[in-house]
Amino acid sequence: MRRIGVLTGGGDCPGLNAVIRGVVKSASTKYNCEVIGIEDGFDGLVLPDKTRNLTPLNVRGILPIGGTILGTSNRANPFQYKVTIDGKPEVRDVSGDVIKKIQSLGLDSLVVIGGDGSLKIAYELFKKGCPVVGVPKTIDNDIMATDVTFGFNTAVQTASEALDRLHTTAESHHRVMVVEVMGRYVGWIALETGIGGGADVILIPEIPFDIAKVCQKIIDRKKSGSKASIAVVSEGAKPIGGAVSILCAPEEGGSAERLGGIGNKVGADISRCTEMEVRVTVLGHLQRGGTPCAFDRILSTRFGVAVVDLIADKRFGEMVCLKGQEIESVPLSEAIKGQKKVPTEEGLVKTAESIGVCFGR
Repeated sequence: MRRIGVLTGGGDCPGLNAVIRGVVKSASTKYNCEVIGIEDGFDGLVLPDKTRNLTPLNVRGILPIGGTILGTSNRANPFQYKVTIDGKPEVRDVSGDVIKKIQSLGLDSLVVIGGDGSLKIAYELFKKGCPVVGVPKTIDNDIMATDVTFGFNTAVQTASEALDRLHTTAESHHRVMVVEVMGRYVGWIALETGIGGGADVILIPEIPFDIAKVCQKIIDRKKSGSKASIAVVSEGAKPIGGAVSILCAPEEGGSAERLGGIGNKVGADISRCTEMEVRVTVLGHLQRGGTPCAFDRILSTRFGVAVVDLIADKRFGEMVCLKGQEIESVPLSEAIKGQKKVPTEEGLVKTAESIGVCFGR
C-alpha cells in the first residue's frame, strides 16, 4: 500500500475533518503510506487540479474544526454528471473518466466519506472495478448497517441547546414554539432533540400525525397551568393522508429534493385551532455546522483508522461501521439497501410517550 485517496461527498457534517485526520495519521504512522486529498467531492476526480497531498503536518489542528478542509459537493454524481456541450446543458456518465483519474493518480484505493448518495456512487464504482472503501457520514443517522453515524450527536446537541433557549422566551410570552429540524425522511434528530430538550410534541416522518391531537395536547397543557409548549417537527414529517413538504424538486444530475416548510404549516394550524400565539424557528444548517462534540471526534477518528486497515487488508467494497462499542465493516451493498427508520412501537418513541410527549397519534 503506497498511496490512497480520500474525498468527502454530499452535505457537510461535523466530524469530517476528524476522519480525514484519522486517515492521514494512521496511513502515515502505521503504514508509511501517502494520502492524496480529492477536493470538492467527486468533482475532484472529474475536473483538473483538484487534488493535494495530505500529511500529518498539514492536518494538524483540524480535529475540532467543523466542515471539511477538502470541500464537498452533493451535485457531482459521475454517473449523472452535468456538462455543457455547445452551450447546452447535458447529463452524462463520466464514471469511466473517474476510474482513469484514480489510476493516473496511482491510488491503491479511494476512501469515500459520505451519506447514502455518496456511498451508492462508491458502490457503483466498485462494481466497475474501482478499489473503494466507505465511511458513513450524515447528521440524519439514517444509514443502514451502522448503529450511529458521526455528526448526528453534534446535530442533536446543537438543536437541544436551541430548545433550551426557546423554553425561556416561550414561557415569558406564553407562546407555542414550533422548531423545525433536519433529518429528511427519518426522525432521529427530531426524536432525540425533543426528548433531550424537553419538547411536548414531536412529529416525525415515521408517524403521520393528526393535527387535531397535537392541538388538543397543547390546549390540555394550557388548561393544566402550563404557560408554554414546545413542538419539534422533523422536516420530513407529514399529516395523516398528506404529503411531505418540498421546497425544491430534485434535478437530473443535480441535488436531491429539498424538504422544508412543514414547521410553518404546523405552526399555522396550531395557531388557528388553539387561538394561541405561535412562533416558528427553522434551525436549518445550524445543525450541520460548528465544532463536533467529543463523541463525534472520537468516532470519526476510529472510523478513519479502521478504513485504512480495511485497505491494508484489501477488503475493498466495504464500509466501516459501529456495532455496539466495536468498529466493524459491512459490504457497501448492504449499507445502501435502505434507510434506517425510527422504530415506532419500541425504544425512544415509547420512552417519550411514557413521559407524556405527543406524536400526533
